[in-house]
Amino acid sequence: MLSKHQIVNWLLDCEPLFTNAREHLTALDTDIGDGDHGLNIQRGFAKVAEKLPAVADKDIGQVLKTTGMTLLSSVGGASGPLYGTFFIRAAASTDACQSLSLSQLCKMLSDGVEGIVSRGRAEPGDKTMCDAWWPALAALQQAQQQALSLNDALDKAVAAAAAGTEATIQMQARKGRASYLGERSIGHQDAGATSTLLLLTALRDRARL
Repeated sequence: MLSKHQIVNWLLDCEPLFTNAREHLTALDTDIGDGDHGLNIQRGFAKVAEKLPAVADKDIGQVLKTTGMTLLSSVGGASGPLYGTFFIRAAASTDACQSLSLSQLCKMLSDGVEGIVSRGRAEPGDKTMCDAWWPALAALQQAQQQALSLNDALDKAVAAAAAGTEATIQMQARKGRASYLGERSIGHQDAGATSTLLLLTALRDRARL
């Protein structure tokens, strides 16, 4: 089981995580995008870290909803609406929950990714964050069917997200500013997929504590 305490600390972990990754994400986004992904994500999770203590005693749904609303209101570019929508949608199935089973975690993440897709209209191979989310979700759902432990399931999800993120290097972007570059977008790793991998890695690491 993943406790509410672990969920809150996962989200708090994201502030130093994205502070440390800001320059890397910025460099990736500068190659084929606006160059603001690293700064925007770091700024957003800094605001989340300010807001979460006020709702840390609430249920997981409220924690996730607060995170999503904070990201929506404080992050510019495409990443704010996408990640904000992810957490708001993820909150729906976790209302009143104090802990999450692997099945509930799968549902939470699946709902969140559906929110990203509905907002960004991404399809597989478009070179977006979804190219990391989709394989991670598939791995997590397969692990659930195999009755693996939560930790083993998250290991597989992170490995799948890492492979999906690396695969974006050879993709031609079909969404966002990167799509304007056409074939010149090939050879560059997608910044959104990279931040998704970091987010999932932080979740896996927090689940072990």
